[in-house]
Amino acid sequence: MNQANHSRFPAWSPRALLRNRAFLTVAIVILVWVVAGFAKPGFGSYGHLRYLLELAAVIGLVAIGQTYVVIAGGIDLSVGAIVTVSAVGVPLVALSGDGSGTFAVLIILVAATSIGFLNGLGVAYLRIHPMIMTLAMATFLQGVLILIAGGTAISAQNPLLAWLGNARIIGIPAGVLLWAVVSGAALAVLHATPFGARLYALGANPLASALSGINVQATTMAVYAVSGLAAGLAGVLILGMNGQGYVGIGDPYLLASIAAVVLGGTSILGGSGSYAGTIPGAILLVTITALITVVNASAGWRSILFGSLILLLLLLSGRESQRR
Repeated sequence: MNQANHSRFPAWSPRALLRNRAFLTVAIVILVWVVAGFAKPGFGSYGHLRYLLELAAVIGLVAIGQTYVVIAGGIDLSVGAIVTVSAVGVPLVALSGDGSGTFAVLIILVAATSIGFLNGLGVAYLRIHPMIMTLAMATFLQGVLILIAGGTAISAQNPLLAWLGNARIIGIPAGVLLWAVVSGAALAVLHATPFGARLYALGANPLASALSGINVQATTMAVYAVSGLAAGLAGVLILGMNGQGYVGIGDPYLLASIAAVVLGGTSILGGSGSYAGTIPGAILLVTITALITVVNASAGWRSILFGSLILLLLLLSGRESQRR
């Protein structure tokens, strides 16, 4: 019966497109940009759209790891804390002999990856539920950050980050270009490597994956390490854009990364989806936030709109459990 339905409605048919959340997210982004551009002069200008892409780049980087983890059947609630660790940590590990600031950035990225690896270690070998393990890690990191930095904002004197946060290459922000390059690599790994195939298999059926010879423990540790690295990159980028880091700077990106993943069509149950849908999901979140700011609406409306969009896209795409 399912085969008949697939042959009757090919992937490019209107009905199939309406069931594709990634396509719907792209369509909503375009619609919002067009309508807002006509309703609010300047909203659709190149400069403003470029600024929105800069903001979306941070969410998009965090959401790379979140997409990987969700596809593999887990969730990472520590990404916001890792973003904060990265933003606060770079100035703290800066060395006087490191004129470019590259060494400090590399140290922090290794630390962020290691934190993700520890998450994976707890999930894979201690069999702690991903939600509990990553939430515990986030709480631990927040405590450490409070002890180290307290409520003080820490400024960064880092040439590499200053370039990353302010440079324009042929008119395109360096942060957006970084997001584009990392996104291309993320998509290639997800769809053109054995590691990506193992993630989908693990998310669809962990037991069958283990019986088929997949090293479930190693794959789990690797995917959480990727999530840590992606959150670390986001923390470095936001530090370059802001010029300073402080405790809590990464908190908004936890829910934003999960929302971008869901809006982009990745199944929260694991085993299906793509980062290709998460990209417009991140852009949509930033666009809605900017639109609410422009019209001077209450911040509460942002949560209402986000929740409504997620519910709408879930309803249009059908019940995931019935399709699996």
